[in-house]
Amino acid sequence: MDLASVNEELAEIDGQIADIFRTLQNGFQKLDKIKDANRRSRQLEELTDKMRDCKRLIKDFERVVKDEAGRTDQETAKALNDKKQSLIKELNSYVALKKQHASENKRVDLFDGPSVEDGFGEENAMLASNMSNQQLMDHGGHLMDETDQALARSKQTVQETINVGTETAAALKAQTEQMSRVVNELDSIHFSLKKASKLVKEIGRQVATDRCIMALLFLIVIGVIAVIIVKIVNPHNKDIPDIPGLAPPVSRRLLSIVENK
Repeated sequence: MDLASVNEELAEIDGQIADIFRTLQNGFQKLDKIKDANRRSRQLEELTDKMRDCKRLIKDFERVVKDEAGRTDQETAKALNDKKQSLIKELNSYVALKKQHASENKRVDLFDGPSVEDGFGEENAMLASNMSNQQLMDHGGHLMDETDQALARSKQTVQETINVGTETAAALKAQTEQMSRVVNELDSIHFSLKKASKLVKEIGRQVATDRCIMALLFLIVIGVIAVIIVKIVNPHNKDIPDIPGLAPPVSRRLLSIVENK
């Protein structure tokens, strides 16, 4: 099927996937010839990255196929779907091959120390092959003990982390309670300030009222004194009536006595 006649993007993606498949095929062929565990691990990592790229391209291929579904006939759509399934199947075969090599690499790592390039890999392999079952079991038990010790250290670290987290949570709780008390005290202070401000305003109004009353009384007293002074200075002024309780001037009293006689 000519993908270029259907969609140029599909043809380009298919070409990139084909290049990756050729790279994977050559890579796994070279992997069978590599004896060093470290080099095998690096090669597997590179091949895994290639498979991730291939998976991403297959998703792009599927996306473009869905976009073209409404513009192609049923036969072309079926062919494109079959092509996608074949790509997925081929990628899954390489994934299975990668898992197989990864498990084999783990079994080699069990007895591998330094690499073959250092001159000790083959010696370690020979030692492993010459070990008896009991020695292999002892070696495995030793590895299990080391694993148990590592797990115990990890548990201790986790417990210490939990303890630190608990102490931190308790400190945060105490600080939160302290902050809550501070907020309550601030609210009380604010309420007291509002109450004091209201009381000061009321006192201010009372003082102003008292001042007004005092000023009014002062004006009345001044007025009375002024009337008394005017009445004493000018007793014959008829415009000013006699003040109740104030005796008339002496001259008027004498004049009234003479007139009566």
